[in-house]
Amino acid sequence: MSDTVIRVENLSKRYVLGKNGNSEGLRHVIQNFVTTPLRWLKNSSSGAEGRQLQTRNGASKSPKAPEEFWALNDVSFEIKQGEVVGVIGRNGAGKSTLLKILSRITEQTKGRVEITGRVASLLEVGTGFHPELTGRENVFLNGAILGMSRSEIKKKFDEIVAFAEVEKFLDTPVKRYSSGMYVRLAFAVAAHLEPEILIVDEVLAVGDAEFQRKCLAKMQNVSGKEGRTVLFVSHNMEAVLKLCTRGILLASGQIAQCGPVGGVIASYVEGALSRTTEVDLRDKARPLGSQGKAQLVAVLPAKDNQSWSFAFGQKLAFDIRVEARQAFDNIELGIGLFSARGFEVASWTSTYSQIKLPLKQGLNTVRVDYQDLALLPGQYRIDIGLRSDRGFEDYVPDGVLFEIVVSEDGAAANVHTFGGILVPQVEARMLS
Repeated sequence: MSDTVIRVENLSKRYVLGKNGNSEGLRHVIQNFVTTPLRWLKNSSSGAEGRQLQTRNGASKSPKAPEEFWALNDVSFEIKQGEVVGVIGRNGAGKSTLLKILSRITEQTKGRVEITGRVASLLEVGTGFHPELTGRENVFLNGAILGMSRSEIKKKFDEIVAFAEVEKFLDTPVKRYSSGMYVRLAFAVAAHLEPEILIVDEVLAVGDAEFQRKCLAKMQNVSGKEGRTVLFVSHNMEAVLKLCTRGILLASGQIAQCGPVGGVIASYVEGALSRTTEVDLRDKARPLGSQGKAQLVAVLPAKDNQSWSFAFGQKLAFDIRVEARQAFDNIELGIGLFSARGFEVASWTSTYSQIKLPLKQGLNTVRVDYQDLALLPGQYRIDIGLRSDRGFEDYVPDGVLFEIVVSEDGAAANVHTFGGILVPQVEARMLS
């Protein structure tokens, strides 16, 4: 008997963008059902001319043809029982679409998927929960959806509640839960009701650091001791490396690499490393939105550096360009430095250093110059945020990746033997 539990063959998923496409949801379908007869009557009463869109010069204007977008294109792979596989890639690479198809939430356009065993999915906060039901009721509902009997759910109930730490709110409708409480309970249900296959998306980022550690430990236990299969999507490369044995790198809806997780992560980081001097931030993903009066426009290495590669021992410096729609007496600039695997190396804001940064209306440039940050050779990324008295104005995670390289004179050539991230400034002296 084969130990393959997931087999994907030539899987493709197409979306049609625009109002005429199949990306419309139930609300649009109902709206069209109600309004279509009214539009038909209106067009009929206006005659043949009313049924055409006229330009100013009298020529007819055809409606814009819907645009096709292939979120996945000819994806094939196999996953064995007990494997822990990390699915990584940039935003829009097709990761969430793949998991939705495997979870039977979305149907593929082409290709074939074979799954052996019961699947539990946690793809977004509250997946499978009914907001009007209590936490207790949702545990039983979710368990029933997973195919568990009532006696099986009762057997695991106390363990689920203890893991989620929501005892006080167990009989409260989950619509009143915070996002953290929601995801704690949802993960506890998905992980403890003994599915053969556990699928987890980036949703764990909602929880606090302690809960994330609990989740990773639980998934390690599910795969290692219980022999169950786990698919894990995350932008935290440290978590992926710690948890997974194999990786799948998606790029533009296709598999760019599949193999041992360390090599896949290295390829992802290398591909994401910017080779251009100036990085445009305007089209970067913004989890907090971009409604502020000050927007991060671009970031570029300072001091005439021609790339985002810095020699070991060279001071790290870069310029941040900010577009302000109004003047600010003081804006707080925050910067986080992360290793390529997602570990936070350093966190700084201008408030920490008691630096005042006024912005004029229009384009501004802020020079950031690290004085004593000795990073070991490797890849790193930058998160940038702007905050005023009224709250966040703009925030861009994964703004740019940069690397520290061994210099030509051989400095730091032997530091790799020690590992770590920073080279501290240390004094040592004999006491006796």
